Amino acid sequence: MSTAIAVLGEFESSGQPVGHHLPAGVSALTPMFGESSGGTGRADVIASSGATLGMVGESSVMRRVLDRVARVAPTGASVLVTGETGTGKELVARAIHAGSPRAKRPFVRVNCGALAEGVVASELFGHERGSFTGALERRKGRFELANGGTIFLDEVAELPPAQQIALLRVLQEGEFERVGGTETLKTDARVVAATNRNLDEAVREGRFRSDLLFRLNVFPVAMPSLRERKGDVALIAGHYARQYATKLGKRIRGVSPSAMAALVAYPWPGNIRELQNLVERAVILARGEVLELADFELPDGPAIPRSDTEPADERQSIEAALRAARGRVYGPDGAAESLGTAPSTLDSRIRRLGIDKFAFRAGRRN
Repeated sequence: MSTAIAVLGEFESSGQPVGHHLPAGVSALTPMFGESSGGTGRADVIASSGATLGMVGESSVMRRVLDRVARVAPTGASVLVTGETGTGKELVARAIHAGSPRAKRPFVRVNCGALAEGVVASELFGHERGSFTGALERRKGRFELANGGTIFLDEVAELPPAQQIALLRVLQEGEFERVGGTETLKTDARVVAATNRNLDEAVREGRFRSDLLFRLNVFPVAMPSLRERKGDVALIAGHYARQYATKLGKRIRGVSPSAMAALVAYPWPGNIRELQNLVERAVILARGEVLELADFELPDGPAIPRSDTEPADERQSIEAALRAARGRVYGPDGAAESLGTAPSTLDSRIRRLGIDKFAFRAGRRN
Protein backbone atom coordinates (compact mmCIF):
# COMPACT_ATOMS: atom_id res chain seq x y z
CA MET A 1 0.00 0.00 0.00
CA SER A 2 1.20 3.51 -0.76
CA THR A 3 2.78 5.65 1.93
CA ALA A 4 0.06 8.16 1.13
CA ILE A 5 -2.09 6.12 3.50
CA ALA A 6 -1.17 5.48 7.12
CA VAL A 7 -1.90 1.87 7.95
CA LEU A 8 -4.59 2.52 10.44
CA GLY A 9 -5.55 0.27 8.47
CA GLU A 10 -7.10 0.12 5.05
CA PHE A 11 -10.84 -0.34 5.29
CA GLU A 12 -12.35 -2.76 2.85
CA SER A 13 -15.96 -2.93 1.77
CA SER A 14 -16.54 -5.39 4.61
CA GLY A 15 -15.75 -2.61 7.06
CA GLN A 16 -12.82 -4.53 8.57
CA PRO A 17 -9.33 -3.00 8.82
CA VAL A 18 -6.43 -4.60 6.98
CA GLY A 19 -3.66 -3.10 9.06
CA HIS A 20 -4.71 -3.70 12.68
CA HIS A 21 -6.98 -6.69 13.20
CA LEU A 22 -8.40 -7.41 16.60
CA PRO A 23 -7.40 -10.88 17.75
CA ALA A 24 -9.37 -13.73 16.24
CA GLY A 25 -12.17 -14.90 18.45
CA VAL A 26 -12.40 -11.75 20.53
CA SER A 27 -16.15 -11.53 20.21
CA ALA A 28 -17.15 -12.20 23.79
CA LEU A 29 -15.79 -11.37 27.21
CA THR A 30 -15.17 -14.95 28.27
CA PRO A 31 -12.43 -15.89 25.77
CA MET A 32 -10.69 -12.54 26.17
CA PHE A 33 -10.64 -12.61 29.94
CA GLY A 34 -10.53 -16.35 30.47
CA GLU A 35 -8.05 -17.35 27.79
CA SER A 36 -5.08 -15.90 25.99
CA SER A 37 -5.80 -12.92 23.77
CA GLY A 38 -2.68 -13.53 21.76
CA GLY A 39 -0.64 -11.10 23.84
CA THR A 40 -1.94 -8.03 22.06
CA GLY A 41 -3.61 -6.47 25.07
CA ARG A 42 -6.48 -5.29 22.88
CA ALA A 43 -10.10 -5.80 23.73
CA ASP A 44 -13.35 -5.34 21.94
CA VAL A 45 -15.77 -6.70 24.48
CA ILE A 46 -19.34 -7.64 23.67
CA ALA A 47 -21.61 -7.73 26.71
CA SER A 48 -24.53 -10.06 27.16
CA SER A 49 -26.87 -7.42 25.79
CA GLY A 50 -24.90 -7.40 22.54
CA ALA A 51 -23.61 -3.86 23.09
CA THR A 52 -20.00 -3.47 21.94
CA LEU A 53 -17.55 -2.14 24.53
CA GLY A 54 -14.65 -0.63 22.61
CA MET A 55 -11.68 -1.06 24.95
CA VAL A 56 -8.94 -0.83 22.34
CA GLY A 57 -5.25 -0.69 23.10
CA GLU A 58 -1.96 -2.56 23.10
CA SER A 59 0.26 -0.21 25.13
CA SER A 60 1.82 -1.54 28.32
CA VAL A 61 -0.29 0.72 30.54
CA MET A 62 -3.49 -0.46 28.85
CA ARG A 63 -2.44 -4.09 29.15
CA ARG A 64 -2.09 -3.59 32.89
CA VAL A 65 -5.58 -2.13 33.05
CA LEU A 66 -7.03 -5.06 31.10
CA ASP A 67 -5.23 -7.50 33.35
CA ARG A 68 -6.69 -5.90 36.47
CA VAL A 69 -10.16 -5.87 34.94
CA ALA A 70 -9.77 -9.54 34.03
CA ARG A 71 -8.79 -10.42 37.58
CA VAL A 72 -11.53 -8.53 39.39
CA ALA A 73 -14.44 -9.13 36.98
CA PRO A 74 -15.37 -12.65 38.17
CA THR A 75 -15.36 -11.59 41.83
CA GLY A 76 -17.97 -9.59 43.69
CA ALA A 77 -15.52 -7.00 44.99
CA SER A 78 -16.32 -3.30 44.93
CA VAL A 79 -14.22 -1.43 42.38
CA LEU A 80 -13.15 2.21 42.26
CA VAL A 81 -12.18 3.44 38.79
CA THR A 82 -10.18 6.66 38.71
CA GLY A 83 -8.90 8.79 35.87
CA GLU A 84 -9.34 12.02 33.97
CA THR A 85 -12.58 12.90 32.23
CA GLY A 86 -13.00 11.03 28.96
CA THR A 87 -10.58 8.16 29.66
CA GLY A 88 -13.23 5.42 29.43
CA LYS A 89 -14.11 4.74 33.06
CA GLU A 90 -17.64 3.61 32.18
CA LEU A 91 -16.25 1.14 29.63
CA VAL A 92 -14.24 -0.43 32.45
CA ALA A 93 -17.36 -0.67 34.62
CA ARG A 94 -19.32 -2.31 31.81
CA ALA A 95 -16.47 -4.73 31.08
CA ILE A 96 -16.35 -5.73 34.75
CA HIS A 97 -20.09 -6.36 34.72
CA ALA A 98 -19.96 -8.28 31.45
CA GLY A 99 -17.16 -10.50 32.75
CA SER A 100 -18.91 -11.35 36.00
CA PRO A 101 -21.51 -13.97 36.93
CA ARG A 102 -23.95 -11.03 36.99
CA ALA A 103 -23.59 -10.36 33.27
CA LYS A 104 -27.19 -11.29 32.46
CA ARG A 105 -28.54 -9.18 35.29
CA PRO A 106 -29.08 -5.38 35.12
CA PHE A 107 -26.29 -2.86 34.74
CA VAL A 108 -27.61 0.38 36.25
CA ARG A 109 -25.72 3.65 35.73
CA VAL A 110 -26.11 6.65 38.04
CA ASN A 111 -24.42 9.99 37.33
CA CYS A 112 -24.15 11.30 40.88
CA GLY A 113 -22.91 14.67 39.67
CA ALA A 114 -26.03 15.26 37.59
CA LEU A 115 -28.48 14.77 40.48
CA ALA A 116 -29.79 17.70 42.50
CA GLU A 117 -29.09 17.23 46.21
CA GLY A 118 -32.79 16.99 47.03
CA VAL A 119 -33.41 14.01 44.73
CA VAL A 120 -30.29 11.91 45.32
CA ALA A 121 -31.89 9.74 48.02
CA SER A 122 -35.01 9.15 45.92
CA GLU A 123 -32.95 8.21 42.85
CA LEU A 124 -30.68 5.82 44.72
CA PHE A 125 -33.14 4.24 47.15
CA GLY A 126 -36.61 5.02 45.77
CA HIS A 127 -39.59 6.61 47.52
CA GLU A 128 -43.05 5.80 48.80
CA ARG A 129 -46.20 7.42 47.51
CA GLY A 130 -46.84 10.75 49.24
CA SER A 131 -43.38 10.92 50.78
CA PHE A 132 -42.91 14.40 49.29
CA THR A 133 -44.68 16.81 46.98
CA GLY A 134 -44.98 15.21 43.58
CA ALA A 135 -44.50 11.63 44.83
CA LEU A 136 -47.73 10.35 43.28
CA GLU A 137 -46.73 6.69 43.35
CA ARG A 138 -44.18 4.32 44.82
CA ARG A 139 -40.95 4.32 42.86
CA LYS A 140 -38.06 1.88 42.99
CA GLY A 141 -34.59 3.32 43.36
CA ARG A 142 -31.47 2.40 41.43
CA PHE A 143 -30.16 0.01 44.08
CA GLU A 144 -33.42 -1.89 44.01
CA LEU A 145 -33.36 -2.03 40.21
CA ALA A 146 -29.74 -3.24 40.24
CA ASN A 147 -30.45 -6.13 42.63
CA GLY A 148 -28.46 -9.14 41.45
CA GLY A 149 -26.55 -7.00 38.95
CA THR A 150 -24.14 -4.07 39.01
CA ILE A 151 -24.68 -0.43 39.90
CA PHE A 152 -22.21 2.05 38.43
CA LEU A 153 -21.88 5.22 40.51
CA ASP A 154 -20.23 7.74 38.18
CA GLU A 155 -18.82 10.93 39.74
CA VAL A 156 -19.25 9.38 43.19
CA ALA A 157 -17.24 12.22 44.78
CA GLU A 158 -20.22 14.53 44.18
CA LEU A 159 -22.51 12.67 46.61
CA PRO A 160 -23.72 14.90 49.47
CA PRO A 161 -22.66 13.88 53.01
CA ALA A 162 -26.06 12.44 54.02
CA GLN A 163 -26.10 10.10 51.03
CA GLN A 164 -22.50 9.09 51.65
CA ILE A 165 -23.68 7.68 54.97
CA ALA A 166 -26.58 5.87 53.31
CA LEU A 167 -24.26 4.45 50.65
CA LEU A 168 -21.86 3.24 53.33
CA ARG A 169 -24.71 1.35 54.98
CA VAL A 170 -25.63 -0.34 51.69
CA LEU A 171 -22.01 -1.38 51.16
CA GLN A 172 -21.69 -2.72 54.71
CA GLU A 173 -25.10 -4.28 55.30
CA GLY A 174 -26.80 -4.41 51.89
CA GLU A 175 -29.78 -2.60 53.43
CA PHE A 176 -31.71 0.63 52.81
CA GLU A 177 -35.16 2.21 53.12
CA ARG A 178 -37.09 4.09 50.48
CA VAL A 179 -37.64 7.78 51.15
CA GLY A 180 -40.76 8.06 53.34
CA GLY A 181 -40.79 4.32 54.02
CA THR A 182 -40.19 2.21 57.12
CA GLU A 183 -39.57 -1.18 55.50
CA THR A 184 -35.93 -2.22 55.38
CA LEU A 185 -35.08 -3.57 51.94
CA LYS A 186 -32.19 -5.79 50.93
CA THR A 187 -30.10 -5.50 47.79
CA ASP A 188 -27.37 -7.62 46.28
CA ALA A 189 -25.94 -5.08 43.86
CA ARG A 190 -22.26 -5.00 43.07
CA VAL A 191 -20.90 -1.46 43.30
CA VAL A 192 -18.47 -0.03 40.77
CA ALA A 193 -17.74 3.65 41.38
CA ALA A 194 -15.78 6.17 39.35
CA THR A 195 -14.36 9.62 39.84
CA ASN A 196 -11.98 12.08 38.22
CA ARG A 197 -11.22 13.68 41.58
CA ASN A 198 -8.54 12.95 44.16
CA LEU A 199 -10.57 11.24 46.89
CA ASP A 200 -7.65 11.15 49.34
CA GLU A 201 -7.51 14.92 49.12
CA ALA A 202 -11.31 15.12 49.48
CA VAL A 203 -11.07 13.02 52.66
CA ARG A 204 -8.40 15.33 54.08
CA GLU A 205 -10.60 18.34 53.34
CA GLY A 206 -13.62 16.70 54.97
CA ARG A 207 -15.64 16.48 51.74
CA PHE A 208 -15.65 12.69 51.52
CA ARG A 209 -15.90 10.05 54.23
CA SER A 210 -12.76 8.00 54.78
CA ASP A 211 -14.75 4.89 55.76
CA LEU A 212 -16.74 5.12 52.52
CA LEU A 213 -13.53 5.46 50.53
CA PHE A 214 -12.17 2.30 52.15
CA ARG A 215 -15.34 0.42 51.23
CA LEU A 216 -15.37 1.62 47.63
CA ASN A 217 -11.65 1.22 47.07
CA VAL A 218 -11.44 -2.53 47.67
CA PHE A 219 -10.00 -2.91 44.16
CA PRO A 220 -8.72 0.24 42.43
CA VAL A 221 -8.39 0.56 38.65
CA ALA A 222 -6.57 3.68 37.41
CA MET A 223 -7.34 4.63 33.81
CA PRO A 224 -4.39 6.25 32.02
CA SER A 225 -4.83 9.45 30.07
CA LEU A 226 -4.43 9.28 26.30
CA ARG A 227 -1.19 11.24 26.72
CA GLU A 228 0.19 8.22 28.58
CA ARG A 229 -0.74 5.80 25.79
CA LYS A 230 0.18 7.62 22.60
CA GLY A 231 0.97 4.27 20.99
CA ASP A 232 -2.74 3.44 21.08
CA VAL A 233 -3.90 6.56 19.21
CA ALA A 234 -3.81 4.90 15.79
CA LEU A 235 -5.71 1.84 17.01
CA ILE A 236 -8.37 3.90 18.76
CA ALA A 237 -8.75 6.25 15.80
CA GLY A 238 -9.12 3.24 13.53
CA HIS A 239 -11.72 1.70 15.80
CA TYR A 240 -13.89 4.83 15.72
CA ALA A 241 -13.24 5.53 12.02
CA ARG A 242 -14.53 2.05 11.22
CA GLN A 243 -17.51 2.52 13.52
CA TYR A 244 -18.58 5.88 12.08
CA ALA A 245 -17.83 4.93 8.48
CA THR A 246 -20.22 2.01 8.87
CA LYS A 247 -22.81 4.17 10.62
CA LEU A 248 -22.65 6.87 7.95
CA GLY A 249 -22.38 4.47 5.01
CA LYS A 250 -19.00 5.82 3.88
CA ARG A 251 -15.91 3.94 2.69
CA ILE A 252 -12.84 5.05 4.61
CA ARG A 253 -9.52 3.41 3.67
CA GLY A 254 -7.23 5.06 6.19
CA VAL A 255 -5.61 8.22 7.53
CA SER A 256 -2.97 10.29 5.78
CA PRO A 257 0.53 10.39 7.34
CA SER A 258 0.28 14.10 8.14
CA ALA A 259 -3.06 13.61 9.90
CA MET A 260 -1.73 10.66 11.89
CA ALA A 261 1.35 12.62 12.94
CA ALA A 262 -0.90 15.41 14.18
CA LEU A 263 -3.17 13.01 16.08
CA VAL A 264 -0.21 11.42 17.85
CA ALA A 265 1.38 14.79 18.71
CA TYR A 266 -1.84 16.40 19.99
CA PRO A 267 -2.03 16.44 23.84
CA TRP A 268 -5.69 15.24 24.02
CA PRO A 269 -6.95 17.15 27.07
CA GLY A 270 -10.35 15.50 26.53
CA ASN A 271 -8.78 12.05 26.18
CA ILE A 272 -10.56 9.26 24.27
CA ARG A 273 -13.88 11.10 24.25
CA GLU A 274 -12.27 14.02 22.41
CA LEU A 275 -10.57 11.67 19.94
CA GLN A 276 -13.88 9.88 19.33
CA ASN A 277 -15.65 13.17 18.60
CA LEU A 278 -12.92 14.40 16.24
CA VAL A 279 -12.86 11.11 14.32
CA GLU A 280 -16.63 11.28 13.89
CA ARG A 281 -16.27 14.84 12.60
CA ALA A 282 -13.49 13.77 10.21
CA VAL A 283 -15.58 10.94 8.77
CA ILE A 284 -18.48 13.36 8.23
CA LEU A 285 -16.26 15.95 6.52
CA ALA A 286 -14.17 13.53 4.46
CA ARG A 287 -14.64 13.96 0.71
CA GLY A 288 -12.42 11.03 -0.20
CA GLU A 289 -11.61 7.63 1.21
CA VAL A 290 -8.63 8.87 3.24
CA LEU A 291 -9.04 11.08 6.30
CA GLU A 292 -6.89 14.17 5.86
CA LEU A 293 -5.58 16.53 8.55
CA ALA A 294 -8.10 19.23 7.61
CA ASP A 295 -10.97 16.78 8.16
CA PHE A 296 -10.18 16.49 11.87
CA GLU A 297 -10.22 20.25 12.54
CA LEU A 298 -7.85 19.78 15.46
CA PRO A 299 -7.74 22.62 18.00
CA ASP A 300 -4.49 24.57 18.15
CA GLY A 301 -1.82 22.29 19.56
CA PRO A 302 1.90 21.71 19.36
CA ALA A 303 3.50 22.21 15.99
CA ILE A 304 4.24 19.02 14.10
CA PRO A 305 7.93 18.86 13.25
CA ARG A 306 8.59 18.51 9.53
CA SER A 307 11.55 16.73 8.05
CA ASP A 308 13.75 18.64 5.58
CA THR A 309 13.83 15.57 3.37
CA GLU A 310 10.73 13.75 2.20
CA PRO A 311 10.71 9.95 2.26
CA ALA A 312 11.92 8.59 -1.07
CA ASP A 313 9.14 6.00 -1.17
CA GLU A 314 6.47 8.72 -1.12
CA ARG A 315 7.96 10.25 -4.27
CA GLN A 316 8.27 6.84 -5.85
CA SER A 317 4.68 5.87 -5.08
CA ILE A 318 3.32 9.14 -6.48
CA GLU A 319 5.44 8.87 -9.63
CA ALA A 320 4.34 5.26 -10.11
CA ALA A 321 0.68 6.28 -9.80
CA LEU A 322 1.15 9.17 -12.23
CA ARG A 323 2.91 6.86 -14.69
CA ALA A 324 0.04 4.36 -14.55
CA ALA A 325 -2.52 7.16 -14.93
CA ARG A 326 -0.52 8.89 -17.71
CA GLY A 327 -0.18 12.04 -15.66
CA ARG A 328 -3.88 12.32 -14.73
CA VAL A 329 -4.61 13.23 -11.11
CA TYR A 330 -8.40 13.57 -11.19
CA GLY A 331 -11.10 11.16 -12.29
CA PRO A 332 -11.91 7.48 -11.66
CA ASP A 333 -8.67 6.32 -13.30
CA GLY A 334 -6.51 9.13 -11.95
CA ALA A 335 -3.49 8.85 -9.68
CA ALA A 336 -5.43 10.16 -6.68
CA GLU A 337 -7.92 7.31 -6.96
CA SER A 338 -5.17 4.66 -7.03
CA LEU A 339 -3.41 6.25 -4.05
CA GLY A 340 -6.64 6.60 -2.08
CA THR A 341 -6.21 10.30 -1.45
CA ALA A 342 -8.09 13.46 -2.39
CA PRO A 343 -7.00 14.90 -5.77
CA SER A 344 -6.40 18.35 -4.29
CA THR A 345 -4.20 16.80 -1.60
CA LEU A 346 -2.22 14.83 -4.18
CA ASP A 347 -1.77 17.99 -6.26
CA SER A 348 -0.29 19.80 -3.27
CA ARG A 349 2.09 16.89 -2.61
CA ILE A 350 3.15 16.87 -6.25
CA ARG A 351 3.97 20.58 -6.04
CA ARG A 352 5.78 20.15 -2.72
CA LEU A 353 7.95 17.34 -4.08
CA GLY A 354 8.62 19.23 -7.31
CA ILE A 355 7.24 16.44 -9.52
CA ASP A 356 6.36 17.34 -13.12
CA LYS A 357 3.08 15.48 -13.63
CA PHE A 358 2.90 16.58 -17.28
CA ALA A 359 6.04 14.60 -17.99
CA PHE A 360 4.05 11.40 -17.45
CA ARG A 361 1.53 12.16 -20.18
CA ALA A 362 1.66 10.10 -23.35
CA GLY A 363 4.35 7.95 -21.76
CA ARG A 364 7.01 10.67 -22.04
CA ARG A 365 8.57 9.61 -18.73
CA ASN A 366 9.39 5.97 -17.94
